Amino acid sequence: MELSKEQSIIEAMLFAAGREVKVKELMNVLELGAEDIDKIILNMKTEYEARNSGMEIIKVDDSYQLCTRKDYYEYIYPLFDNRAKPNISNAALETLSIIAYNPNVTRAEIEAIRGVNADGTVYKLLEFDLIEESGKLDAPGRPTMYKVTSKFMKMFGISSLDELPELPRYKLDENEQIVIDDVMEAPMPEREDEDIENKEE
Repeated sequence: MELSKEQSIIEAMLFAAGREVKVKELMNVLELGAEDIDKIILNMKTEYEARNSGMEIIKVDDSYQLCTRKDYYEYIYPLFDNRAKPNISNAALETLSIIAYNPNVTRAEIEAIRGVNADGTVYKLLEFDLIEESGKLDAPGRPTMYKVTSKFMKMFGISSLDELPELPRYKLDENEQIVIDDVMEAPMPEREDEDIENKEE
């Protein structure tokens, strides 16, 4: 099978699926190894960029998805302006940050970090499909654990949680106040939850 044929098949599969397609699914259809699939898709991404295509291929964990290029969002959104648009509050963003940096965290642990009830924000994030249940903690009451979804990673432009910026290092002074000791070089978005999260220490 020629490379161009393999690319066409992958493009057709990603387009028809309209969702994230796992590398294993592509491997099974094309009877190729994971490295071969990655190499072909990398070549496809390069070609898309070279011709300034309106489409792009993104990677989310062990999957790929064919999407419209975000540069053209302003031209596309009028077609779908009747869709419900998420309205994420600062409280929800704080909770989302805690879950992103602490996969498999429970609601009680979220509330311990934030210092307030998290029922409403957790429900809203579940409704927006930004978080999902990841199992039950082996503890009394078997509390539900949460993690972020692939929709979260696509929304924030990352392919895995390893790409999240590192949190700044800190220490406590003699008055038990947080003192920033060494801020990482990676730029951090403005977040109100950093001090709240660090109170857990």
